[in-house]
Amino acid sequence: MIQIKERTINRYLPAFEKVLKSHGQDYLVGNKLSRADIHMVELMCYVEEIDPSLLANFPLLKALRTRISNLPTVKKFLQPGSQRKPPIDAKMLEEARKIFKF
Repeated sequence: MIQIKERTINRYLPAFEKVLKSHGQDYLVGNKLSRADIHMVELMCYVEEIDPSLLANFPLLKALRTRISNLPTVKKFLQPGSQRKPPIDAKMLEEARKIFKF
């Protein structure tokens, strides 16, 4: 879990923050909502469930998450009781490690 946190804050989140900063748009790809934005928000939800402080140094990503999460259909999906997958727990993480050999 420590290795995942380190890669998240040192490799993955900085790369996406840089993309948002470099092109100055509100979305990851161009200037409109795309599948990439939805997947990024889903990833950030998981990151926040693991450790909310991991997003602290990424203001553009946090703004993206807020913007996308406030869209009516996404907001409804993120509500408790929706079809959203449960947070990753230690058992699920161990199973993923076995499958992907990391």
